[in-house]
Amino acid sequence: MSALSAVNDVAVQSSSLLAAVPLPMADGPRADFSDTPWWLSLIKAVGIFVYLLLSVVVVIWAERRIIGRMQQRPGPNRFGPIGILQTLADGLKLIMKEDVTPKNADKVMFVIAPLMVGSLAFVSFGIIPMGGEVSMFGHTTPLQLTDMPVATLLVLAVAGVGAYGFVLAGWSSGSTYPLLGGLRSTAQVVSYEIAMGLSLVAVFLYAGSMSTSEIVAAQDRWWFAFPLFFSFIVYLITMVGETNRLPFDLAEGEGELGGGFHTEYSSMKFGMFFLGEYINMFTVSALATTLFLGGYNAPWPIGAINDGMFNEGWWGLLWFTLKIWLFIFFYVWLRGSLPRVRYDQFMKFGWKVLIPTSLIWVIAVMLMRAADPSIGYFGEGRLPVIITTALIIVGVVGGIMLLMSRLEQKEAQKLEDRRPPAEVDPFAGGFPVPPLPGQRLREPAARRPAVAQAQPVSGDAESTSTTTTAVADRDETTDETTGDATGHTTGEDTRG
Repeated sequence: MSALSAVNDVAVQSSSLLAAVPLPMADGPRADFSDTPWWLSLIKAVGIFVYLLLSVVVVIWAERRIIGRMQQRPGPNRFGPIGILQTLADGLKLIMKEDVTPKNADKVMFVIAPLMVGSLAFVSFGIIPMGGEVSMFGHTTPLQLTDMPVATLLVLAVAGVGAYGFVLAGWSSGSTYPLLGGLRSTAQVVSYEIAMGLSLVAVFLYAGSMSTSEIVAAQDRWWFAFPLFFSFIVYLITMVGETNRLPFDLAEGEGELGGGFHTEYSSMKFGMFFLGEYINMFTVSALATTLFLGGYNAPWPIGAINDGMFNEGWWGLLWFTLKIWLFIFFYVWLRGSLPRVRYDQFMKFGWKVLIPTSLIWVIAVMLMRAADPSIGYFGEGRLPVIITTALIIVGVVGGIMLLMSRLEQKEAQKLEDRRPPAEVDPFAGGFPVPPLPGQRLREPAARRPAVAQAQPVSGDAESTSTTTTAVADRDETTDETTGDATGHTTGEDTRG
C-alpha cells in the first residue's frame, strides 16, 4: 500500500506540474477582425480592386516614360497632361479590337485560361497588410482584407495555380509556338517558386509565424532585409523570374516563339494576360515589402518621431505604397538596362545556384536562431552566438566561393572544348572549306581529289583475282593478234 500511495503521489505531482506549464497557443494572426462586418470586408475588397487597377494604369505610363528617358526619347506625351491618358487610350483600343479564336482551338479552355490568370492575380493581395487599424464607418478594422496562420503560403499556392493558366493558354490555342511558350513559362514559374519558397523560410524562422500581420509586427526594431540579406537578394531575383519580366521574359522570345503562350490571343483575352502580369508585379512587390521592409511601418527616422505617430492610422498606406513603387522602379530599371538571358542559362542558374545556396542559407539561419540566448539551445551568454555565427558565415561564404569556382572551371572547360583549332586543313573533309576568323590555313602536301576513288563494296579475293587474270589474258591475246596482223600487213607491203 505504501508503494501504491507513493506512485499516486508522484502522479498527482506530475499532473500538477504539467498543469502549471503553459501550453503552446495556436499561431493566430495579430490583426483583429472582430469589429469588421461582412459589408465592410466587401468594401475593402472593392478598394483593393480599385487600388490595383489604378496602380496598373499609372505603372504602364510611368514605365514607358522612364524607359524613354533612359533611351533618350520622350515616351507618351500627347494624350492628356504629359501623356497620362495614353494608357486609357490603349485600353480602349484593346477593347475595340476584333476577338479572334483559332479554328483548331479548344474553345472552353481558350476562354478559361486568360480569366484564370487575370482573376487569380487579385487573390494574393487579400492577405497583405496595407496599414494599421483605422476607423471606417464607425468600426475599427485593419487595412487588410483577411489574415490566417499560413497567409504567406497562400501567395505561393495562388502562383502555382496560376501556372495552369499558362499551360492551358498554350495548349488550347492548337498551335505549336504557343504550346512551347506555355511549357517554357510553366517550367520557369515552377522552378523559381522553389527558390522563392526557400527564401521565405528564413523569414518564418526569424518571425516565428507565417501570418503577414505577425511578420510585420516582428520587424519593429530591424527590417528583415538586413539580417536576412541573402534571402532578400534571392527573393529579388526570383520575383523577376516569377513574373516573366526582363531579363527573364523567356516565354515571349520573339525570335524563338513569337509572342509566347498568348500568341493566338487578341482583344481583351490578351488584355487579361497583360493585366495579370502587372498585378503580379504589385503582388510580389507587396509581399517583399511585408516580409523584408517592415510592411506599412515608416522608415527609421520618420517612424521614431513622437512614439511612432506616423505608423498609425492611414499613414501606413502611404509608406506601404512608396515601398511598393520602389520595387516597381527596380523592375523598370532592369527592363531598360539588361538584355534577355538565354533559357538554358536561366534554368541552370535557378537549379544549380539559387536552390542549393538557399538550402545552405536556411540551415545557417536555423543554427543562428538556435544560438540565440533567448532560446538557449547552445548555452547561455553571447559567446556561443558569436562562435556559431562566425562558423556559419565562414562556412556559407566558403561554400558559395567553392561552388562558384567549380562552376567557373566547368564553364572555362566548355569554352576551351568548343574553341576552334588555330590551324586547319581546308581539304580535310574532301572539299575546300574557308577558315573561321583567327584561323590559319595549313597547306596540304599533296592536293587530294574532291571525290575519292571508288573501291569494291564486297566480294572475295578469289573472284577478284580470277577476274584480274582473265582481263590480263584477254589483253595478251589482243596484243598477239594485233602483232600478227601488223606483221602480215607489213609483209604484204614489203612484197608489193
